Amino acid sequence: MSKIRGLLGKKVGMTQVFGEDGSRIPVTVLQVGPCTVVQKKRQERDGYNALQLGFQEKPLKRLNMPERGKIEKLGLDHGFRYLREIKVDDPDAFEEGQVLTLEDAAVGLLINIVGTAKGRGFAGTVKRHGFSRGPMGHGSKHHRAVGSAGMSAYPGKVIKGKKMPGRMGNMRHTVKNSMVVDVRPENNLLLVKGPVPGAVNQMVIIDFI
Repeated sequence: MSKIRGLLGKKVGMTQVFGEDGSRIPVTVLQVGPCTVVQKKRQERDGYNALQLGFQEKPLKRLNMPERGKIEKLGLDHGFRYLREIKVDDPDAFEEGQVLTLEDAAVGLLINIVGTAKGRGFAGTVKRHGFSRGPMGHGSKHHRAVGSAGMSAYPGKVIKGKKMPGRMGNMRHTVKNSMVVDVRPENNLLLVKGPVPGAVNQMVIIDFI
């Protein structure tokens, strides 16, 4: 059977484990799967090969009519909170309604993890970009302000890409080459070395590279 390139999961939290040499390893605990194949995308019909996977059960009454029709066609008694597409070489190697788990994961495997960073709202340059502040004395009128942003006569504008205040966080990030420290398939848990973007219980996409 063809192997799946990725799975859906959620961030459980962070903890630490100890290696065989006694070293402390910070790890992020991810609940990966089980994921259900909801729909198959084919090259001749859709222009690409992929699987639409469903993750985390959701009551049928919480679905809209198109979603409910797709789920009832599969004969399932529940929907899914998350639906995402994962590219595959041969979608016909999988069946709609098939449940995918962590069978391809192994300790030492390098994976890519896609998540959405925590939203911090509108932030200034000190918090957003690490700018230095001005003097904090009472006579100073420059504490946490941006400072000079443009130039005088030529070209007389703010250069595109200038670091300025704005929305911080709430952006999609990919952590590449995260090492799998431990796999616990009976609990659908994956322990990866280091941090993963996003808040606890937030969805992540695991890419088996």
